[in-house]
Amino acid sequence: MDGYSRALDVAHDHAVGWLDSLDQRPAPPQASIVEVMAALGTDLPDSGCPPEEAVALLARACDPGLTAMASGRFFGFVIGGTHPAALAADWLVSAWDQNSGLRTLTPAHSAVEDIASAWLLDLLGLPSQSAVGFTTGATMANFTGLAAGRDAVLRRAGWDVARRGLTGGPAVRVLVGAERHDTVDVALRYLGLGAPEVVGVDEQGRILPDALDAALGRGDAGPVLVVLQAGNIHSGACDPFVETVQTAHQHGAWVHVDGAFGLWAAASPDHRHLVEGYESADSWATDAHKTLNVPYDSGLCIVRDAGALQSAMGTHGAYLVRDEACQPLDKVPELSRRGRAIPVWAVLRCLGRDGVAELVERLCRHVTAFADALQTLPGVTVLNDVVFTQVCATFGSDERTDEVVKALLADGTTWMTGSTWHGQRVLRISVSNWSTTEADVERCMQAVRRVALAG
Repeated sequence: MDGYSRALDVAHDHAVGWLDSLDQRPAPPQASIVEVMAALGTDLPDSGCPPEEAVALLARACDPGLTAMASGRFFGFVIGGTHPAALAADWLVSAWDQNSGLRTLTPAHSAVEDIASAWLLDLLGLPSQSAVGFTTGATMANFTGLAAGRDAVLRRAGWDVARRGLTGGPAVRVLVGAERHDTVDVALRYLGLGAPEVVGVDEQGRILPDALDAALGRGDAGPVLVVLQAGNIHSGACDPFVETVQTAHQHGAWVHVDGAFGLWAAASPDHRHLVEGYESADSWATDAHKTLNVPYDSGLCIVRDAGALQSAMGTHGAYLVRDEACQPLDKVPELSRRGRAIPVWAVLRCLGRDGVAELVERLCRHVTAFADALQTLPGVTVLNDVVFTQVCATFGSDERTDEVVKALLADGTTWMTGSTWHGQRVLRISVSNWSTTEADVERCMQAVRRVALAG
């Protein structure tokens, strides 16, 4: 135990010091890859060292090369920080070291996963009989939901893809909005479905119901997947689910909702209208690391038809100990996986229903404050309707916008990302961190003012 204790003491001291530094340290990293490598040492030593020495070196060498992603001043991507309950629970996950794929092998994790799954379905207003798979992230959550959908629509067409593969089978049409996230296309490539058919969207990136209906009507009445979106990466907008899900189902399609961060609108009474009708879909994907602020990795795939998910993901082996039909390993791509449900349970138990709603609403208040403040600056235009946690602004020209983004990173107060939306370069602000405060928003806006008004 001495080796564990000394190493964990060093790790604890560094972790607490790191978290304590987030309020003041620059948002961007302060060391390059080469500098961190030099500090670590690139030659494999002939002789080893005590565990605590290796951990101390790792912490010391890596610290300047860390980006303050967990800071309340990081808005560069749609990623949250880590809630204290989730971080502590995740440490237990590593210490317990359970392979959580089989129910009777890890009854503690199975109990936690069952409860967390039921709480998630209740919180998000999704069908209570749905299966919940805890994946590595939103990409694999999309992959898993679309795999269940692919197999289901082919099965309806009389084709057993598990036995016969895709070659020679009916072609699967996949329809997506023009502003879907790239991870949807990646998942489709992994599934052997190729590039999707693109359907037109409105100025906020929401798929157009009439355009979807027309596109579905133009194709053959074969297997069809329709991918909708809860939370456009630039505008935060959600597709009109009532009309689009109904239309897709009338054409016999499986409907999958990519809700990497936007699915959590359902947890807020003030924002639930954004996803009205989404509960009628067939599968949903989200990421607890984003709005729920659980540590990596924590994707969630939810499938209405548990049998369809098991059919697509199920693993069989004579050595696998089974006492029930569906195991955790039957709901995700991996056989071996860490106890991802445990940090999710910890945050849900810590916050409760009202706390999750308040978290979502607070993130939305912060992004509205950013949008209001940006619009007071000369030459700045906010391009999106600010409905959830995203705001995009241009500073008059592409060149000037890129200058502002570059200057902000050099300033170091905050991290905000440049992007391109509607053919224009934009500053994109994604508010996802539970720890962001009103003071953080004002401090970061002061930095934006400084660089925007300079030159």
